[in-house]
Amino acid sequence: MPGVVIVGAGQAGLEAAAALRTQGYAAPIALIGDEPHAPYQRPPLSKEYLLGKQSADHLPLRAPVYYEKHSIALRMGETVTALDRPARLVHTGKGEIHYDKLVLATGAHNRLLAVPGAERVLYLRTRDEADAIKGRIARSSHIAVIGGGFIGLEIAAAARIMGKQVTVIEALPRLMARAVPPLLSDFFLDAHRREGTEVILDATVQEITKNSVVLTGGRSVTADWVVAGVGVIPNVDLAYSAGLSVGNGIVVDEFLRTSDPDIYAVGDCADHPNPFASGRARLESVQNAVDQAKCAARGIMGSPAPYRDVPWFWTDQFGIRFQMAGLSGGHDQTVLRGKIEDRKFSVFFFKQGRLLAVDSVNRFGDHVAARKLLTAGTRLTPQQAGDETVDLKTLRAGG
Repeated sequence: MPGVVIVGAGQAGLEAAAALRTQGYAAPIALIGDEPHAPYQRPPLSKEYLLGKQSADHLPLRAPVYYEKHSIALRMGETVTALDRPARLVHTGKGEIHYDKLVLATGAHNRLLAVPGAERVLYLRTRDEADAIKGRIARSSHIAVIGGGFIGLEIAAAARIMGKQVTVIEALPRLMARAVPPLLSDFFLDAHRREGTEVILDATVQEITKNSVVLTGGRSVTADWVVAGVGVIPNVDLAYSAGLSVGNGIVVDEFLRTSDPDIYAVGDCADHPNPFASGRARLESVQNAVDQAKCAARGIMGSPAPYRDVPWFWTDQFGIRFQMAGLSGGHDQTVLRGKIEDRKFSVFFFKQGRLLAVDSVNRFGDHVAARKLLTAGTRLTPQQAGDETVDLKTLRAGG
């Protein structure tokens, strides 16, 4: 009996299956993943897990009994090779599966460096890759991290906490340049340098040797091993081969339907209309994975609703909790609340007086309030944002 087949057993895929059961879906559900491990948390891989503060036993998103209790057929270590849309078939290396509705939660893969010696580089996306990095950290003294984005800096912070000599190499003039304004780039640059991490900006890698990273211009950085975090590429090959529309990911409408209305795409692979981006976006976050999965499940259940959830993200580095709510692209004004020197502050982003996003450092209350304000569409003026006497929690929609 055909039911829903979900390709991809990461956070988005699992949450789609769970949401369908929660919403009363009674037909079969098959969850297919190419990794050998049952669905697990990915954020800890570059933080608590890498530091040994969280064991592998605490990574799974659900206990094994959950899948049996909810009649979810978990097919791990199985790769989907093709989709036959006219016949409603998913082909894998182990056979074929019929579907009524299909959910693509295929995620993304690491962007690889293309320089001599790049075969020596490690990347972090999966649990097995995290295990490999943990082993290398234990046997090394000098570590080079190529890429000054979230993942690169989280790995750098973990390695430094473990007492390793760490060098971060970033091609752009500032850290996390694609995600945060200069004020926050400077804050995290200072935080890493204070902890003893060497950070080299505006630097491109020319070659990786057995014991070093050679930069353009001839400088050589000592490195027992190298890890790179230089972005990811959405997994769209399966969708493209099946004739589905692809762009910066698998193209979906506001209900997360692909160009085939019986096929949905969710999570890191979905190129979707996003009201907070004033256009289309592809987001890589737990929030996006969970909320898109629930949205797709509603559509499959016959109660479609547009995907309009507030995007939010976080990172932990050296005990600094950095949280982002909304998308700040296109802002024309920033307002600071709190003091940077106290390491407790928020930056509010506005466009023509309208709140777009809030980035918070060690101010959880501001982050929670920001998510509520953005969800409700509450009017917050720049003057209110900068006034510590204004209680953000008391503001109401239309206020």
